[in-house]
Amino acid sequence: MFEIRIVCDPAEADSITTALRRVFATGTARQYPARDGHNVRLYLTAEEREGDTAAPAAEVDGMTQWPWYLPADR
Repeated sequence: MFEIRIVCDPAEADSITTALRRVFATGTARQYPARDGHNVRLYLTAEEREGDTAAPAAEVDGMTQWPWYLPADR
């Protein structure tokens, strides 16, 4: 089990949570305001699903991009 923390635009929070739930078995998403006053912090407890062998799609700008949530411009 591990904790995922994401800082994102509030408009993207639901789609990010949905994407994470497609890949991981997650607990309830917790959402708090970010310190910048514009974004939100999402926290989810997650576990890999049994038998799931999903691998990262690519390294982009030093960050691993997973196949279930790639930026539209990549």
